[in-house]
Amino acid sequence: MKKVLLSVVIFLILVSVLLPSTFFAYAAQMQTKPKDVASAYLVDYATGSILYEHNAHEKRQIASMVKIMTLLLAFEAMEQGRLSLEQEITISERASSMGGSQMFLETGDVYVTSDLIKGIIVNSANDASVAIAEVVSGSVEDFVADMNEHAKQLGMNNTVFVNVTGLPASGQYSTAHDVSIMTRELLAHKPYFEYSKIWIENFKHPDGRITELVNTNRLIRFYKDCDSGKTGFTNDAMFCLSASAIRGNMRVIATVLGGATSQARFGEVVRLFNYAFSNYEQKCIAKQGENIENNLIIARAKKQMHKIAAAEDVYLLAKKGTKFDYTVETKLKQDLKAPLKKGDTVGKLIVKDKKSGESIKECNLVLNEDIPKKSLGDALGELAGAWRF
Repeated sequence: MKKVLLSVVIFLILVSVLLPSTFFAYAAQMQTKPKDVASAYLVDYATGSILYEHNAHEKRQIASMVKIMTLLLAFEAMEQGRLSLEQEITISERASSMGGSQMFLETGDVYVTSDLIKGIIVNSANDASVAIAEVVSGSVEDFVADMNEHAKQLGMNNTVFVNVTGLPASGQYSTAHDVSIMTRELLAHKPYFEYSKIWIENFKHPDGRITELVNTNRLIRFYKDCDSGKTGFTNDAMFCLSASAIRGNMRVIATVLGGATSQARFGEVVRLFNYAFSNYEQKCIAKQGENIENNLIIARAKKQMHKIAAAEDVYLLAKKGTKFDYTVETKLKQDLKAPLKKGDTVGKLIVKDKKSGESIKECNLVLNEDIPKKSLGDALGELAGAWRF
């Protein structure tokens, strides 16, 4: 019995000593330069807060991570109704002749958009990338122009695209910071995740051929919280990766460029993920679509109580162990008049630091219902009610 008690005591001492040091080890590690990668960037998805950076604005080639923008423009074209997942696409000779990573498309064969998107996301298919570009913008050259224009709109000021595949090309470059921006934009498109978590799939072509598609992002299998990402490699770019992981309600994006080896890029991204999840946490301030108490006044409205909600999820990020010290204010528009429609903006939700009073986060407040205009009958009914004894 004494031996058992002694063992328990020793175990508890070890736990009390080792667990805290292990927990804070990630914080200590991040004070050092990353190992065997040229640049690194870690950002919180919901708030955009930078959690770690190293040479984040250094211009480098990014190889196949160019396809993050290719995919982003494709998904945005779908949202705008210019492309659909079921749309049939005939493969051009230019697309089928692409080298490097491919899904072996044949000239003249017809595929649906969904097949090509899958090939790009899972297998980094160059032939599928060209096929998508030709359909979305009319030509590869016009699509590249659209890529560069969108990069400017997103604030990717240190990025130039020359092609849609990431194959070696003079004058094409980006940074860990800029890559993270376009990854964050891509993750906003929910259909993307239908493909990003595929590990291996035997893809059947229209002529019956089978091509095995294998995800180049090994972390979706070997890091349980990772559900998305894009790799890249050329001799000049070296080994690159921009990936995302989610734990609880916290999602982060880690990007590394110029890895010395494939293992180095995966290892550094894992280190970044572990650092984020071990040291930070999020608090949800408001959920998109959930009704918020208010005293909104809408002239000529049929009723007096109105349902409003945040236009997006609102989160705060803080280091674990620190207090979320904030206030929430609603600033409602004045002189609103019915009729109004669900989704119309009626004000702002403002989260402020309690001590400094500075704004931390703002988002639009929108109507959660249609607000019809008061009819003549409604007005007469109110007037009659006012004269009742």
